[in-house]
Amino acid sequence: MKASSILHVPATMLLSLVLFSCSKQDLPAPRLQNTVAATSVAAVSVASNSWMTALADNTNLAALSIPGTHDSGARVEPVSGTAKCQDLSIADQLEAGIRYLDIRCRHIDNAFAIHHGSIYQNLNFDDVLTACKTFLTNHPKEVIVMSVKEEYDASNNTRTFEQTFDTYVSKYGNIVLGATVPNLGAVRGKIVLLRRFAATTTPKGIDATNWADNTTFTISNGNANLKIQDNYIVNDNAAKWSNVTALFTESSTTSNSTLYINYTSGYKPLIFGIPSITSVSGTINPQIESYFSTHTSGRYGIVPMDFANATRSTAILNTNF
Repeated sequence: MKASSILHVPATMLLSLVLFSCSKQDLPAPRLQNTVAATSVAAVSVASNSWMTALADNTNLAALSIPGTHDSGARVEPVSGTAKCQDLSIADQLEAGIRYLDIRCRHIDNAFAIHHGSIYQNLNFDDVLTACKTFLTNHPKEVIVMSVKEEYDASNNTRTFEQTFDTYVSKYGNIVLGATVPNLGAVRGKIVLLRRFAATTTPKGIDATNWADNTTFTISNGNANLKIQDNYIVNDNAAKWSNVTALFTESSTTSNSTLYINYTSGYKPLIFGIPSITSVSGTINPQIESYFSTHTSGRYGIVPMDFANATRSTAILNTNF
């Protein structure tokens, strides 16, 4: 991506655009099994960079607790607290046990640049896919679930977002485009697409295009059932945490084929609508650590976090064993 292609705007406009960037677009499955190799629970010990390796092939992804990151490539911001969502690189996130990546792509010059709203993250989709491919080559029994969403204004393109995405699929070759939530054995060493962009040719990943805005909602499209908590405008951290724990309770106490996605991320709107991400993460992240210190076993679904680290990721993935 040419540096000259990236839009530069004043800082005040960047801040307001960051706020709007957080807005969201966008057959019954077999009974789930979540089993591990024939080993006593006390004896199970897994490394964060290879924890899925210990799970049986017939384990459905919807039966798992999967640590994830919100706005996985967002590490650059013009003003502290307004756009950065992660400290770890994509490669370091995967090593720490993260298996759900939330990738936001600006379509520019017939390629994808990673953005948070108007802000280019000094990262391109090639960089993301290269990091994933390298990780999966080194850990061929792991699986990455990747949400792909179009972000900010398209510029200087001669084809659709979907057509450009298809070129990446052809180039990298390890992106699974099935419409159903798969078992691990069918997708080891692969990226499973969760699609948040329109497509004219299907199947093209698990269809999550009916993503509702700033709420908890369900998507049932005939191929997959999703339940998603994404209350991202957070005026009250206690209310946000209540939304998070409500979905934790449902996912861990209900036996069904639903893929739960429970965003612990969000921002507090400040004066003039300027977003403060750390006002939320500073409170919610310690609560995640506390919660999983006592809730040590069960299905908690995909848990995308801001400023994910190995401690929280490990606490979540350990509930699978």
